Amino acid sequence: MHPYRTHTCGALRKSDVGQKVRLSGWVHRKRDHGGVLFIDLRDFYGLTQVVIQPDRPFAEEAAHVRSESVVTIDGEVVARSADTVNAGLATGEIEVVADGFAVDSMADALPFPVNQELDYPEETRLTYRFLDLRRERLRKNILLRSQTAQLTREYMTERGFTEFHTPILTSSSPEGARDYLVPSRLYPGKFYALPQAPQQFKQLLMASGFDKYFQIAPCFRDEDSRADRSPGEFYQIDIEMAYITQDDLFAEVEGLLVRLFKELSERKIVAEVFPRIPYLDAMEKFGTDKPDIRFGLEMIDVSGVFANSEFKVFSGAVSGGGAVKVINAPGAAAQSRKFFDDAEAYAKTEGAKGLAWVALRDGELKGPIVKFMSDAEKEALVQAAHAKEGDALFFGAGPRDATNALMGKIRVYLGQQLDLIDESLAAFCWIVDFPMFEWNEDDKKVDFSHNPFSMPQGGLEALESKDPLDILAFQYDVVCNGIELSSGAIRNHRPDIMLKAFEIAGYDQSTVENKFPALWHAFHHGAPPHGGIAPGFDRIVMLLAGEKNIREIIAFPLNQKAQDLLMGAPNSVDERQLKELHLRIEHPPEAGKS
Repeated sequence: MHPYRTHTCGALRKSDVGQKVRLSGWVHRKRDHGGVLFIDLRDFYGLTQVVIQPDRPFAEEAAHVRSESVVTIDGEVVARSADTVNAGLATGEIEVVADGFAVDSMADALPFPVNQELDYPEETRLTYRFLDLRRERLRKNILLRSQTAQLTREYMTERGFTEFHTPILTSSSPEGARDYLVPSRLYPGKFYALPQAPQQFKQLLMASGFDKYFQIAPCFRDEDSRADRSPGEFYQIDIEMAYITQDDLFAEVEGLLVRLFKELSERKIVAEVFPRIPYLDAMEKFGTDKPDIRFGLEMIDVSGVFANSEFKVFSGAVSGGGAVKVINAPGAAAQSRKFFDDAEAYAKTEGAKGLAWVALRDGELKGPIVKFMSDAEKEALVQAAHAKEGDALFFGAGPRDATNALMGKIRVYLGQQLDLIDESLAAFCWIVDFPMFEWNEDDKKVDFSHNPFSMPQGGLEALESKDPLDILAFQYDVVCNGIELSSGAIRNHRPDIMLKAFEIAGYDQSTVENKFPALWHAFHHGAPPHGGIAPGFDRIVMLLAGEKNIREIIAFPLNQKAQDLLMGAPNSVDERQLKELHLRIEHPPEAGKS
């Protein structure tokens, strides 16, 4: 007999009754019924109930073994009586009556129970992550992550893509977030950088003659944590294709995401061909370039209605070049005054001075600001907002960008408060037609707004003849339920266009050649038209699992302060290691000391 097990804890069935078996696993739960001890024994595959009679020589030892200790049990498979069958357990028709018991590893007292899904401080959970991973919810999430990777590789291979592994040690990039730097021992004073993304490498693969590339790629960025972004490192489904249009890439990505969500999630996909929303429309209607389109409440521009209004808050915003926006919340007029007061309080937490509103009740508009409106303005407002009896209208007024951003947050708040967001849905969309450039107010210059390696719409002619702030790019984002999954672009593949685009952003030819030598040379030796995208793997799994925090789908995540509490990273290194790398530590001055 095998020294640890003849079967797993999820394998035995009624057809195995009478067999002598050996099982090993963790003590998941113990119950003492009048001296008869029941142990739920758990391994990776499932649970088996073990019965230990009080006359067994190991009964006392088994009674005192702690939860999560690892034990090996010999015994006979017997059928449970009809009234004790557990229909919710795969092994629920049988139990194992023990005639042998050995402790392989005794557990200390636990910092939190593994057999219950109780909330515990994240610091404790991450410090004892190996215990946390034994809990059912987290275990399912990590297995889902593995299934997502497997299905992604299966789909991409079926579609003719080839998997490549790009370098981890590379050069620092002048664009994007902060790099993680790795000092070179052989070249004192010089550094490698961990890749923020395989962007240039995948473009070089296209220039090398490979047609369809993918990789579940590790990426490293020294940036702060958020609920949907892990600090330090993350993974993305990196994709690049040669000789394609934007439509070609959209079809491939839609196919992948639809398959992942159909096979691995219970969420219903709203549309398998994702709607496309121009960037400017997204900002005007939703106040964000990552809109949640599971619900309506789109912003409506009513600046024209109030351009000459006696209500100076509105007319002043319009005359100052700003906007007046309104959100129609259907049926919200029936809400209590507290509902409106709470909405205003929320707006103030987002930096607003207040939140004006009116409600259509008994055939007329009512609310604090109605007295400032003329009859013509009321009529025009109702028509523009498509308001009906029982609707409530919420207003924002001021500089257009700031008003859009604020009302975009109000829109989501109202959607949540009115229970308009269906958590069972997956609503994807493409955000397209991003501006190629934007005005950098800090530096008082035109700068790239998205990705400097993108192809401008209109090519070189647009760069030479149009106002840079009017040029659109073949850039796109894919969004699901208000979460940005990825940015991508049809790439620029011509050195003349590359040079002109960087010139507009204030970079001369020598800068381009020195900072991007590989692409610069590749583009001079015949580069095909190409494009790509890189959906965030962690965020996709988070959506599939229905989790709100990205750390819940990563086996060993860093905490919000970019610390690994389990392994104790980052940590100090000794002087010998520093000398090998030609480094010296200069600590920042302590607070309060000069």
